[in-house]
Amino acid sequence: MPRALILGGTGMLGRATALRLLAAGWRVTVTGRDPANMPSEVAAAGAEFVPANRADARRLRAALADGAELLVDCVCYTAADARLLLPLAEDADSTVLISSKAVYVDAHGNHPNSDVEPWYDGPIRETQATMAPSDIDHNSREGYGANKVAAEHVALDSGLPVSVLRPSLIHGVGAAFPREWVFVKRALDRRAVVLLARRGSGTVHPTAAANVAALIETVAHAPGARVLNIADPDVPSALDISRVIARHLGHDREEVLLDDSADPDLGLTPWDSTHPVVLDTSAAMELGYRPAGDYATTVAAEVDWLVDAVRNGDRAGIVPEAGDPRFSRFFDYAAEDRYLAGPRRRRDI
Repeated sequence: MPRALILGGTGMLGRATALRLLAAGWRVTVTGRDPANMPSEVAAAGAEFVPANRADARRLRAALADGAELLVDCVCYTAADARLLLPLAEDADSTVLISSKAVYVDAHGNHPNSDVEPWYDGPIRETQATMAPSDIDHNSREGYGANKVAAEHVALDSGLPVSVLRPSLIHGVGAAFPREWVFVKRALDRRAVVLLARRGSGTVHPTAAANVAALIETVAHAPGARVLNIADPDVPSALDISRVIARHLGHDREEVLLDDSADPDLGLTPWDSTHPVVLDTSAAMELGYRPAGDYATTVAAEVDWLVDAVRNGDRAGIVPEAGDPRFSRFFDYAAEDRYLAGPRRRRDI
């Protein structure tokens, strides 16, 4: 029975990967700081939990004492993290490092976290230019992608069979930042109207955790040093996403598609973009990867997970709080109602 060790295995990506590998007959060990964070369904499926801080090299080494066919690092953010990973990767047949599409820059050096939105010339391939590596605060807008690049360089320069995966706007059960809440909450609040900026055309390619897990299983059987984009097989717009969630929850609502003359703070979503951000995943497909499902298929579990949390009291703190600064700008119902009560341009669909 092949063995997999997943660092940071209690989060969204670790959960999806563990469940997929367990279903395929793997023996799976996951690490995390607190056993209380171990997903019950992962434990029930037979995964072993080993308490280990990502920065504790001794504990990580102990977790891999028996070696593994697959090593997955879901929490590698810096070059220092990558350097801690390398001794473990030496004892694994195939290693996966989770990076991000945040590393990509356009022809003017703009990236997804820039003040100026990037404008990529078509779907982004793995050969697209990236940010310069840096060790500034990886939690900052400028530092996140730059540190991921630095981590990638350490891993790929090692000569070890490390597959670097670059996902975009990951969704799934266990999400720390569940973007779909923007539309799930509206459905639960029975909002009669949904307003969408830029006529709902914003397009930033989403990636299901289940699809990341499918690619991880693929590279487990094909070790190598490479970079692979990973995203859903379809590219829904903000309008498409709103409709998928409304349909899943039976939310009958009117759509008001705002043009550029409307208040720029109205109708915002996490998928807003002036120019489409789309990942080319042909390299993964050529390796043998096949998606677990499209956006509508894979997002359903996350939507149900959020709804269940609300209906069951959310003792685990899954649902974003009302004052969460990452979400508060999406829920200015008072401003929406004022706009709807006054003269407005609208298109009914």
